[in-house]
Amino acid sequence: MSRLPLALLLLASAAPAASNAPPGYAQAADYLERERQPERYSPLHLLDGRDSTAWCATGATPAPVTIGFKDVVTIDEVRVYTGDGTDKASYKAHARAKKLTLTSVDSAKSLKVEDKRGLQVVPISPSLRGNRFTLEVAERFPGSGEAAPVCVTDLIFYSGGKALNGTWLAPRLRYDSRLAPLLGTWFSGLDGAPDRFLSFYVDGTYRFAHEPLEGGEPSAVTGTYALSGSRLTLEVPKRGKVTARLQKAAPEGATSAGATLELDGAVAEEWGRAFRGQP
Repeated sequence: MSRLPLALLLLASAAPAASNAPPGYAQAADYLERERQPERYSPLHLLDGRDSTAWCATGATPAPVTIGFKDVVTIDEVRVYTGDGTDKASYKAHARAKKLTLTSVDSAKSLKVEDKRGLQVVPISPSLRGNRFTLEVAERFPGSGEAAPVCVTDLIFYSGGKALNGTWLAPRLRYDSRLAPLLGTWFSGLDGAPDRFLSFYVDGTYRFAHEPLEGGEPSAVTGTYALSGSRLTLEVPKRGKVTARLQKAAPEGATSAGATLELDGAVAEEWGRAFRGQP
């Protein structure tokens, strides 16, 4: 029986187990009918695995979608349903993504698909790793008019053969007008170089992470939150509660872009009192 060198055994035992955490949010600064009917083409529809919903956006360069996970995940495959698959007429009328770019903190991959309905398998090799990914439309199949919005029905992430999202996640992804401006990651620290990150997920949990820019060990805290009116309360394990308020409210249906979240409580002295949304 062959034996592995001790060094390899130690490395294998020290390697973190792959996470199968589902995505916790999908946010974009703008999308089709965001102000009139924000629930209709919400970026959250990308994650629900249903062909009865779709994400659509306007403009030559649509606002990118940020997709956040509760843990670091390794993505080695995605399945893309391009276009608005809600019905045949919508599929033809709206533009369909032809090439998408999926970007992690340090890498980017192109996702190319054909102009056809249904999920299409797109392998990712080498894999992408991270807890936040940005999705952008690079090329499109044209719709019925030059100004037709571009759409994607579903984006299913896979890691080690396991789907990380799909129809089972749909109940958590229902649009909530009160919660929508809060979902996502908030940033504190220097402009362009934040070192504190506060993320809120659709399942009622949050994650605070401190990643020092110069030395020091990174740290993270997870817990639950509750929203009552405009008051957001975070339960901090063994530390009590922290309250947060949107000090500059974004328009109804908008993401955290342009808004400021301010914390109040003893823990806020350590975490930072002010967090900003997406630039």
